[in-house]
Formats: sequence, C-alpha cells, structure tokens
Amino acid sequence: MRKGVCLVLGFLTVLLATSGASAQGPGPQHTDPVWQAAYWNNTDLSGTPVLWRAEANLDYDWGLGSPAPEVSADYFSARWTRYIDVPSPATYRFTATSDDGVRVWLDGALIINEWHDHPVRTVSVDRTLSAGHHLIIVEFYDRTGHAVIRFSWTVAPPTITNWRGEYYNNSTLSGSPALVRDDANINFNWGLSAPAPGINADEFSVRWTRNLNLPAGMYRFTMTVDDGGRLWVNNHLLLDAWREQPETTYVGDIYLPGGSIPVKMEYYERAGPAVAKLSWKKIDGGTTPTPPTPVPGAIIVDDTDAGFVTGGKAASWRVAYTGYNGRMLWTYNNDRIRPNYNWARWYPRLRAGWYEVFVYIPGYNATSTQARYWISHADGFTLRVVNQLAYSNQWVYLGTYRFRGTRDDYVSLADVTFEPYLSRRVGFDAVKWVPKR
Repeated sequence: MRKGVCLVLGFLTVLLATSGASAQGPGPQHTDPVWQAAYWNNTDLSGTPVLWRAEANLDYDWGLGSPAPEVSADYFSARWTRYIDVPSPATYRFTATSDDGVRVWLDGALIINEWHDHPVRTVSVDRTLSAGHHLIIVEFYDRTGHAVIRFSWTVAPPTITNWRGEYYNNSTLSGSPALVRDDANINFNWGLSAPAPGINADEFSVRWTRNLNLPAGMYRFTMTVDDGGRLWVNNHLLLDAWREQPETTYVGDIYLPGGSIPVKMEYYERAGPAVAKLSWKKIDGGTTPTPPTPVPGAIIVDDTDAGFVTGGKAASWRVAYTGYNGRMLWTYNNDRIRPNYNWARWYPRLRAGWYEVFVYIPGYNATSTQARYWISHADGFTLRVVNQLAYSNQWVYLGTYRFRGTRDDYVSLADVTFEPYLSRRVGFDAVKWVPKR
C-alpha cells in the first residue's frame, strides 16, 4: 500500500476513534461545522502532530511566518478533515490554491494532486456528488519561502449548449441568480408550480440568452407570457410586454443579416399561473419582402421630404426609382474626406422623448459595407456603421435614443466610407423614428 494512502487511512482511524464513530460509516453527527486540523514540523505529515485545532475556514496566507508558535515557519505540513452535507445531487467545483504542495481526497479518491514545490498555483476539478455526507481531506506542506493554502467548493456552473436560463427569486432580475441551467427550449407552462427546486412558485423572474445561427431573411418571433416578458433580437428590443397580464401572445417581425444572432428574453411571474414560451420562423421564403406598412405614430423622413437636406458636389448625386416609396439617391463612395464630399441629413419633427431609429436600405444602389450613420440626440452623437450590402429593401435598426424635440435632432450620412475610392455605392433613402411608449 502506498505511503500516502496509509497516512490517510491512519488518520481516519484516529478521527473515528476520537469522535466516537462506529465502523458503519458516517451518520448525521459527522456533518462538521469546522475543519479538524493537524500540523507537523516536517513536510511529509509523519510522526505525532505538534498541534491539533478546529478551524472555521481553510483560507491562509502565512507569508514567511508560521501557522502557530508550535509550528515551524518552513518545513511544515498540515492535514484538514471534515464532512460536508450535500442536500441534492449536483456537480461541485473544488478549488485549491497553494504554495507549496497540496492534495485533496474526496470520499477516499484523490481528486487534486499537486504534491511538489511550486509558487502560488490554483487548481480546480469538478465532481458530481450524490445527496448526503461526503468526506474531504486536504493535505499541505511548505518547504521554504511563502506559505499559502486555500480550499473551497461550490456548485459548478452548468455547461450551456442551448438557452442559458438564469432564475431569480424576485420579479426584477435583481442580484445573483438562484439557479443557472441549460434550457433546451423556452416552452414552459408551470401552472401554479415552481420552475425548479429552490425557486419560488410566485415572485420569480428569468433571463434566457443564446446565439442563434440563422440565414439572412425576415423572421417572425412569437412570445407568449403570463405575466411579463420582453424580447431582444440582434440587440433590438423587438417585443416589450413587461406587465402583469393573463396568458397573452405577442408577435414581432425583424430582418436579420444572417450568421450568429444574439437573442435575449426576460420574463417575470407575479402570482397565479406562470407561462413563458418563445418560437420563431423565417417568413420571406428567401425572397425580398415588400416594404412594411409604416408603424402608427412613426415619423418618417424620405429623400423627397422637406426634412431631407443634401450637400456636397451636386453633379455626383444620382437618382434611382427604387427603394422606399419608389425613389432614392446614391453616390459613389470616397475613401477619405475630400473637398465637396457628399452628405445628407434627415431632420424629423419630434416631440421630446425616446425613439427607436431605423434607416431604410434599398435593394439596389446600396453596396457600401461601411456606411457611417451619425445619430444626433439629446445625449450626444452616436455612430452606427451599417453594411448596406447585407440588406435589401429593409428597415435596419440603429438603436433607441432620447431626443430633444428640436432642430438638433437628426441622422446624417456621408459618402466617406474609407473603402477603396469609387468602389462602392452609398444609398440615401428614408429614416424612421418610432416613439417608445
């Protein structure tokens, strides 16, 4: 039998004898609130310990000093033993930090073995534990120099391959989540029950996040909630129903450029039945959709409206009969700011408040991959770079901003894109402001 195993078994024998335990294994009385610690004035835990004591935590940085007057500042070793109680099966992460050597046993199995001289180093391992009592033994030695030993365990974060579900025991998504898990789908009807052990049946909230790999096109997202829910798609707040309500379904359409699309849904339950569902589908069949009907209350400035202003070299502006309302302007791009570069501004007539901003990208004569839109709003200027080539007859979301309701509110675009000179067409069409209620 190896020397290390003999030492552990010998120490267990002493521990059982001193605690009055039987050979039948640990019972409830073995759930220890503290560590049982033993210290030796050698580096191999041999002979009789020079110090026994109970310690609340295993978190020490003794520097160049010693753990106690009886223990040497160098060439000492220690062993800590305790039982932990696991309320339900789970995967735990065990973490040891040491300078010098450390090794950790869990229920007699060696799970961390860094039994050699080294500077401060942290090692973690994950193990799945059944409900009940589990024995942990931590051994440590210090050769010379600094002496550091820390050990802890916590429930390991789950491996997320689908939706990352963060569950909170409040209705405001506040603080740290009480549960994080991998949800295959957002398709829940919990009724009057709790979503999981440890989560409230009422007054809870959830945040789900993931990236969806989707081909380019128009998509319809459907959200059903009881009570509140809201949905972001590609960083755009598409659906907002953050209120107490019976089971209600909401639908929102959005054009996506394809690739990895971030999606986030937030939900809260106040009382009564709890329902949270989300689904989506591609609705354009791969064809170019027609321009959407203007949103009620939206303010649109088109290239033929009085609020549309242009500047630069007049002879280089071109008109094309396509895009929003069948007309647009375009120019070839500049690679840098040159004399008489072309620019345009869209000035809306707004009331003071918050608005979503969209620009309409026509299907033709808009091939710049670096169209630089500047939004002037109450809190300053924001730049949004849009790949016009990725869109075709689509409203493209630029963000939500607070506007003043004055002439200082506008969106501007120039033909300076910093792409190779005259290699791209920059499209100038319509801009839309949608009030946030």
